[in-house]
Amino acid sequence: MNVPAPGSEKSTPERILDAAEDLFAERGYAATSLGDVADRVGIRSPSLYNHFRNKEALYGAVVERLLADFTAPLHELRQAPLTADGIYRWLEITVRMHHQRPNLARLLQHAALSGSPHTDALVDGLFRPMFEPPDQAAAPHLGPVAELQPWAVMGLNNMVMSYITMAPMYRDLLGEDPLGAEAEEKQLTLIMTLARLVLGTGEAPYAD
Repeated sequence: MNVPAPGSEKSTPERILDAAEDLFAERGYAATSLGDVADRVGIRSPSLYNHFRNKEALYGAVVERLLADFTAPLHELRQAPLTADGIYRWLEITVRMHHQRPNLARLLQHAALSGSPHTDALVDGLFRPMFEPPDQAAAPHLGPVAELQPWAVMGLNNMVMSYITMAPMYRDLLGEDPLGAEAEEKQLTLIMTLARLVLGTGEAPYAD
């Protein structure tokens, strides 16, 4: 859920986007109405049209905002020569972002299962850059791993995002909140350890 920082006042469009993001993540595109969004914001439904022309435009704005935030670390990674350390930093940032803002993973699950507008934008903005092969001259020696890049990308995304979407089902089994701070560190340790093994940079478990 989007919570404003103490002492901050959000504009009406920002409050609408926050409410819409939460609702689209909870219910999916088809099951969310503009009336639902207006009720959560605390305004009348016609007031929404002063800011967004219809539900699809509102959903598109939600997607655009999420993509801008979540793709920034990958764009930064690709601006410099690719190194193992750079990949590890990107992985850590990505895992922590998904824990702090779980709505993207939930929204993607709804889009994959029941469809939504702007799905192509989600795929092109979030996933396609990960499928682009690295410059082998600038990349670390990946060996046969390079040939499996698409499957490695899918595997990574499934590990990170499925963890977020399935977390409520594991709470009782784990005896702790899977989205809590301690669980976040455990998931990060697992992913970083696997990354080090895959990239061949050492078998020692990840540690801060």
